[in-house]
Amino acid sequence: MPTRVLIADDQAMVRAGFRLILEGEPDIEVVGEAADGEQAVRAARELRPDVTLMDIRMPGVDGLRATELLAGPDVPDPLHVVMVTTFGLDENVHAALRAGACGFLLKDAGPSLLIEAVHAAAHGEALVSPAITTRLLAHYAHRDPRRATAPESPLTPRELDVVRAIARGATNDEICRSLVVSLPTVKTHIGAAKRKLGARNRTEIAIWAWESGLVH
Repeated sequence: MPTRVLIADDQAMVRAGFRLILEGEPDIEVVGEAADGEQAVRAARELRPDVTLMDIRMPGVDGLRATELLAGPDVPDPLHVVMVTTFGLDENVHAALRAGACGFLLKDAGPSLLIEAVHAAAHGEALVSPAITTRLLAHYAHRDPRRATAPESPLTPRELDVVRAIARGATNDEICRSLVVSLPTVKTHIGAAKRKLGARNRTEIAIWAWESGLVH
């Protein structure tokens, strides 16, 4: 079955451009569009797309609030939302990830990265534009230079290895190669980390790792 995508952006030309790019892929189907956050929430709840591409700045209900309503901590059955915006400000990135977004892209990231982000989100992975990742991780790394060691955590040493790799942006395949373990083993460790940390996705695991000082 193709990956079903909803596009939410207040600019018709942007929606048309994203549709053109995505519908050029044989395994992606655009199932709807929305011009503001309120429409996006309504359409997403009705259509239940695999991935929603969400602009941050829209009239009425903005993309951050819409994302929180669709994927926030209080949502029992959250959807996969990827923020796509012109504005790569650090506070926007942090707010979007906290709201439940599983990816964050700049609109000039290019077609290939957009397609990659859709596929990643559909499979529960996270993708953030490289330009944003650099600033975001630097923000966490230098926010409190007094921290030299990670606090006590409920994770096993091997789970911590996997969490560190996730925080540095490694894919499951890359973790398999670096730790010399099988894919099912990596998925088991990720599942255990989610459960112990109360995280719902890889993004929240990465945020925990950087905020706790586990990664420097």
